[in-house]
Amino acid sequence: MENNLEKKLIVAISSRALFDLDESNSVFENEGVENYSKYQIAHENEILKPGVAFPLVQKFFNLINPHGPLVEVILLSRNNSDTGLRIFNSIQHYGLTITRAAFTNGASPYPYVNAFGAHLFLSANPSDVKNALNAGCAAATILSSRSNPNNHPDELRIAFDGDAVLFSDEAESIFQSQGLDAFSESEKKQANTPLLEGPFKGFLEALQQLQTQFSDKNCPIRTGLFTARSAPAHERVIRTLRAWNIRIDEALFLGGLNKGDFLQAFGADIFFDDQQVHCKSASKYVTTGHVPHGVINE
Repeated sequence: MENNLEKKLIVAISSRALFDLDESNSVFENEGVENYSKYQIAHENEILKPGVAFPLVQKFFNLINPHGPLVEVILLSRNNSDTGLRIFNSIQHYGLTITRAAFTNGASPYPYVNAFGAHLFLSANPSDVKNALNAGCAAATILSSRSNPNNHPDELRIAFDGDAVLFSDEAESIFQSQGLDAFSESEKKQANTPLLEGPFKGFLEALQQLQTQFSDKNCPIRTGLFTARSAPAHERVIRTLRAWNIRIDEALFLGGLNKGDFLQAFGADIFFDDQQVHCKSASKYVTTGHVPHGVINE
């Protein structure tokens, strides 16, 4: 088995994000741990249905070059090894090349996010996500979403909000405390001062490293920035990405317009935003991850 993960994008994912575990989770919540364990063992040969993040994981596995896969997906689960057998049986059934996992028997698995060197953690548990963010990893609570047609089957498309996701919440804090006019004036004055990094900068950098392994015409990864900012607040964002030496493929400055239609037009496989209201709206169109970071989530 390969030991060196340094050159790969590492994605950690919870079992409830990967598979539909609503039925068994209902047993856990209503009947307790013992009956949950009995239920999972009794049904361990029944294949789980795909969860909300399943199509995204399939696209991660499609990212390969002549040397092999570019993404390693690691399973992190609050199950124990006995109840986790059903999950691994389902992984094998679908042909997912997930070989590494941590089963924590009810404890939060977030400490293993950094131990595995993950660039991204996706979970259905908000508490685990917050802990992973506090530990310095890009993390999001994946939300239920309407299934949407995959218009780009051979391309992974990932969309980001700006403030408190790619960037820090320094500008968002001014907007929340002083209003739009003060925010616009502040961003205009600081147009040449790069924003501090947010929790998803490292993940975007890792995606860009993968992009450099392909030609521009044949790159299977496309990134997009979808921000409520508009002119004159756009300039600081552009100059920040330039200072970071990060290229983003598409940037939309929407001036407060609803992001859903634009995300659908982009064909995002997943969209990350810090505000619940925007996540709820976006999830009607695309798979969405809530990033509980910044002043909005305090």
